[in-house]
Amino acid sequence: MTASTEPVVRTSTGPNRAFVLLWAVLRTAMAVAIIAAVVVTYQGSSGFWAAQGFADLVTLNVNFFSYFTIESNLLATAVLLIGAGLAVARRLPDPSWFAVLRACATTYMAITGIVYNLLLRGLPVTGGGDAQPWTNEVLHVIAPAFLVLDWLLAPGRRRLEWNRVFVVLAFPITWVVYTLVRGPLVYDQVKAVQSWYPYPFLNPALQQNGYLGVAFWVLVISVAFAAVASLVVWVTRLGGGHSGRADAAASESRIEPGNTDASASVSPHRE
Repeated sequence: MTASTEPVVRTSTGPNRAFVLLWAVLRTAMAVAIIAAVVVTYQGSSGFWAAQGFADLVTLNVNFFSYFTIESNLLATAVLLIGAGLAVARRLPDPSWFAVLRACATTYMAITGIVYNLLLRGLPVTGGGDAQPWTNEVLHVIAPAFLVLDWLLAPGRRRLEWNRVFVVLAFPITWVVYTLVRGPLVYDQVKAVQSWYPYPFLNPALQQNGYLGVAFWVLVISVAFAAVASLVVWVTRLGGGHSGRADAAASESRIEPGNTDASASVSPHRE
């Protein structure tokens, strides 16, 4: 029996560097477009408030940032910019925390696009004033479509466990509770009524059966959220995503030129 050592070289493969940088540029461009759309929309609303002489500007600002559209787009902006930074820094695959955050943004933006185009297109969905048409298209069509494509095509997507669906659903559930509890407590200065709801399907005064009608829409949209969140997680489990175990294996030590440390670069082999 003789003992010898043979070097075990571990190699790793990853997405093409040019492709990674391309997505970093696309993500940055989309984030800038979203920021521009939100700013222009806010300027239109705040200009309307000033022209009308509304006194309670704090409530109007809270109302503006209580729209799910605004919140989901702001989250999408943060995710896109973080994702671009990670790509430039060669931090792929996505860190676990970012993979979950990215799944949340993708789900919320997909629902934003679906709900707007099926239920709200043509209706005012901001804090008053005339929104420029391009801002609605960016916030409700272009950005949602981009986030979905980003999830499907961009490098770095990590494999997610099924229980992450519940994490994704936590914010929408919280938002619905917040909206329904706050709604009757807020005076709507724009419409001069004692209640404010961001969307008509959540306003019991606009539903034929009051809160029963609201409950119906909440149930329908909740099912949509759960379905989209499940699809988002399912995509990561098709074989193209990175698992934590695979990432750990890929991060093991590798032989480098001039490295003669047997403990780091060789494994024993007995004959």
